[in-house]
Amino acid sequence: MPTTPNFESRIATNWPTERWAGEVVLVAASGGADSTALVRALRSLKGETGQGRLIVAHCNHGLRGAESDTDEGFVRALAGELGLEAIVHKADVAATAEARGDGIEEAARAVRYRFLEETAGRVGARYIATAHTLDDQAETILLRILRGTGIAGLGGIPRVRGAAGNTVGLVRPMLTLHRADVLEYLQSLGQTYRDDSSNVDSSFTRNRVRHDLLPQLARDYNPRVIETLANLATQAEEMQVAMRPTVDAVLSRCRVQMLDDGFELDVGPLGDAAPHVTREVLIAAWTVAGLPLQAMGFAEWTTLAEMATTGRPAKRMFPGNTTAERRGTALRVFRLKN
Repeated sequence: MPTTPNFESRIATNWPTERWAGEVVLVAASGGADSTALVRALRSLKGETGQGRLIVAHCNHGLRGAESDTDEGFVRALAGELGLEAIVHKADVAATAEARGDGIEEAARAVRYRFLEETAGRVGARYIATAHTLDDQAETILLRILRGTGIAGLGGIPRVRGAAGNTVGLVRPMLTLHRADVLEYLQSLGQTYRDDSSNVDSSFTRNRVRHDLLPQLARDYNPRVIETLANLATQAEEMQVAMRPTVDAVLSRCRVQMLDDGFELDVGPLGDAAPHVTREVLIAAWTVAGLPLQAMGFAEWTTLAEMATTGRPAKRMFPGNTTAERRGTALRVFRLKN
């Protein structure tokens, strides 16, 4: 079983300490096992160096009443015990989901990342660190396969994002570690953590994948299914990197205009593009516009690509209360307001 130094050294290998110890780092913390382990490990690795700061950031989603408030209190206490500043945001995710026409999970994610990005900008953070593990990666890829994903979706959770120039970098130092490694590390420290009761709610698809499907696949088909799915993600990400210059070149010719509620682009340059490039161009524009991705699968992206290249259908509703309209050579994709 992993020891405390080994756990921290693996994080240091994934994200060398000298790269961030002198910077302002915002650590996303829910109070659960994974984020508690990340806070403890980064605090230990940073040591007592005078430069830079670790700041603990917690988003109280307001979904579980007193339980959510207890999670918040736990995170504040953990930060205090470690001599770290804590920044907390209280949100009404249920109201956000209703206003946006999203599911609770997607609305919570949108609220949480907006809080992290805005807070990072306010405190001058160079990095945002989140506690996603190898198990999270496998769950994400399997969910996307079940919903119907493309190559980009198979790439799963990226280990890093941004960090160019003055851009805040999003880093996931624990993405090569199993959840079992996390629990062993916390046990070795005698560190408690919070259990989110919603993590065992079988009405959430991710929970059924986590507690039912992945264990069955490991038991009956491939005991290393988590590593196998993570390897698939690595290969898909490599393909995306190789394809990105082509996609970016076509995207720039499409003269994408971002709107308050979506985007509009000139579909003319897509006429001679390969189908997979057309889909990737549309996915890129959709993502930058902040439209909901969760329920968009291969069939939906193919339909949107047909609208862009053939003009048929001229108008179509997509998941997340999103509408696409083709007028002449312009394709406008926008979200209807409730």
